[in-house]
Amino acid sequence: MSLNSEISASSSSGRDWFFPSQNPRRLYSEPKPHPTPTPGIRRRRIKFPRTPTPTNDKAPQTSDDAKKVAVPQFRFQFALATFTIAFFLLLLLVRLNYLQAQILGLNLRLHACHKLDTFTTEPTSPANFTRNLSLTFSFTLVLIPIIFFKYVDYLSKSTCADNISQQVSLNKLIAYRLDVFLSVYPYAKPLVLLFATLLLIFIGALALFGVTSHDLLHCLWLSWTYVADSGNHANSHGIAPRKGKSQVVELNHTLILGWSDKLGSLLNQLSIANESLGGGTVAVMAERDKEQMELDIAKMEFDFKGTSVICRSGSPLILADLRKVSVSKARSIIVLAEDGNADQSDARALRTVLSLTGVKEGLRGHIVVELSDLDNEVLVKLVGGDLVETVVAHDVIGRLMIQCARQPGLAQIWEDILGFENCEFYIKRWPQLDGMQFEDVLISFPTAIPCGIKVASYGGKIILNPDDSYVMQEGDEVLVIAEDDDTYAPASFPTVWRGSLPKDFVYPKSPERILLCGWRRDMEDMIMVLDASLAHGSELWMFNDVLEKEREKKLTDGGLDINRLENITLVNREGNAVIRRHLESLPLESFDSILILADESVEDSAIQADSRSLATLLLIRDIQARRLPYVAMVSEAHGGSFSKGSWIGEMKQASDKTVIISEILDPRTKNLLSMSKISDYVLSNELVSMALAMVAEDRQINDVLEELFAEQGNEMHIRQADVYLREGEKLSLYEIMLRARERREIVIGYRLANAERAVINPPAKSEKRKWSVKDVFVVITEKE
Repeated sequence: MSLNSEISASSSSGRDWFFPSQNPRRLYSEPKPHPTPTPGIRRRRIKFPRTPTPTNDKAPQTSDDAKKVAVPQFRFQFALATFTIAFFLLLLLVRLNYLQAQILGLNLRLHACHKLDTFTTEPTSPANFTRNLSLTFSFTLVLIPIIFFKYVDYLSKSTCADNISQQVSLNKLIAYRLDVFLSVYPYAKPLVLLFATLLLIFIGALALFGVTSHDLLHCLWLSWTYVADSGNHANSHGIAPRKGKSQVVELNHTLILGWSDKLGSLLNQLSIANESLGGGTVAVMAERDKEQMELDIAKMEFDFKGTSVICRSGSPLILADLRKVSVSKARSIIVLAEDGNADQSDARALRTVLSLTGVKEGLRGHIVVELSDLDNEVLVKLVGGDLVETVVAHDVIGRLMIQCARQPGLAQIWEDILGFENCEFYIKRWPQLDGMQFEDVLISFPTAIPCGIKVASYGGKIILNPDDSYVMQEGDEVLVIAEDDDTYAPASFPTVWRGSLPKDFVYPKSPERILLCGWRRDMEDMIMVLDASLAHGSELWMFNDVLEKEREKKLTDGGLDINRLENITLVNREGNAVIRRHLESLPLESFDSILILADESVEDSAIQADSRSLATLLLIRDIQARRLPYVAMVSEAHGGSFSKGSWIGEMKQASDKTVIISEILDPRTKNLLSMSKISDYVLSNELVSMALAMVAEDRQINDVLEELFAEQGNEMHIRQADVYLREGEKLSLYEIMLRARERREIVIGYRLANAERAVINPPAKSEKRKWSVKDVFVVITEKE
């Protein structure tokens, strides 16, 4: 038997014993004859027993049989996956058509309810179906390579029984085939690039056709330009979100229109107000670059406490820009006054209110408008109607400066009440208080102090400091000063001994001498307020660089008749407030109060105006200190040498005689004055920002602030303790509050003799303690 016959026999039996590989070795048809064996070595042929091929059903499967079984399994899984993906894509297409039909119906109803412009009602479902189909098809084309590579890899593993080929991954195999293709064919690279470009353009065109309103040819052109000139398109469209041109998708957010120096304090107050809610959203839109706005806000270094600040670039006078910041869904809208001319700023605010009232979708929240001139308030309210709340910042600060000049320490109290960091005003309905008198309501809140009633029968009018005999009716709400809206509630009625006042104090008014250093555009209003509050025979000195004739003309144009002033006499002096020689010509040591006004017309920014006010303050204090006899002796004892401690001490000594109020525009200047303690300051911009934030959170508070700042009604006062108690008398705060009701006053806090700050809404109101006549109480009382 020849070797070929054995090989053929073994191959026919399914096994090659000499060549165990799956592919039998190729042999010649006529093999060479075996050499003649040597006599010393004799080779025997061993016949191996052959096992017959089993014929039963349990025979092991060969590799060919495994291939035959794996291929149908792969085909079934591939068909199942293809059918599943097609089903989900069809379901997605149907769902898109359904949602677009629902949106179309809602838009038709919305336009019909608002009676807006004519809206086409022609069916658009065929166009929508075509666009949805193209979008689904483009999505399918993106999924095909993923499915192909996934199941080709599975097929290669399940159909191939070669151990060597199983060791080569699909990625390497594809990379090798691609390398061979690119190496063998000379035009392979440009063909592959052309095919990839055309495929990308086609898929991009289908996607654009599905999400835009352009036709298919225009989408093909746009897709080609995206591929051919991608850098130019990235600058024109991709930079839009960075430039603040994208839409704000928010609900119940606070919207700020405009940009001014008050924005930093306003954002800080809104962040504190939203802290209890875990943070909120504040959108800012101004005619500035978005990146520059974000950079300026980052420089403020405020802790926003979870509140997100979103900046957008646009004009509040354009309806398209207003819709971009979701103005119809905002909880409140704040319109900031521009820096500069008051009339131009108020005119722009009026146009902004007109634009807001012209929003077709309507407004969900109210509008808070900051005005610069009181005369324009009526016009803005006439245009805005019930949606508008106004805050006349300049006039409010002027009146507040007069109050603080006559009552040192009142600025700090206003700062505590207006801001959200301490206690503020809240209005809430308490049905369990119905039928009680206000005198009993006053001592029913352990953690709050009632200040007024919102009377339902008067159309929701807020009555501040009502009569003790007023009985709470159904629907009435209580105005209180509390730390937060969830920190107070009425408790059981305490037992309080009223007592009696030590004596009936009558505060006789004595003539005063007041200096106004600088010029404001509402100077005539400040003069009229001072004339109504000062005693007869008082003097009002005005020191600024405005000529006397021009000064009288400005006052007359503002509506002031100098000849009709009853209690004060005007004394005019010309000079520069930052020149020492000009200030030394004034009797600075003889004034009871000095008001340093921030002259915005002289300086360009708030920091420069504050620097000028600070320089004027230091010059006045130094001149006063040198003119005091006690200070002169101390200076001679020190040999005239400069010492920081003695210099500050001399200024403090001078501040005990004269009260100086400095109008500060930038909150950062606060630290300079608070460290030296040589002036009772007023943070005008910060106080205005606090008022704007409070009115934005609750528009009802604006009625309270307007009465406290107005010429008539109630205001805050600081009273000496001997008005309500005797030296060493042990009383609770509730007892002092009831004694103050005999004078029609509401005690809201106190400041001890050795304390630097007042305590508003003190805790433990029912606990008794000893008081000193040097203590002072903060009260709300009728204007004198």
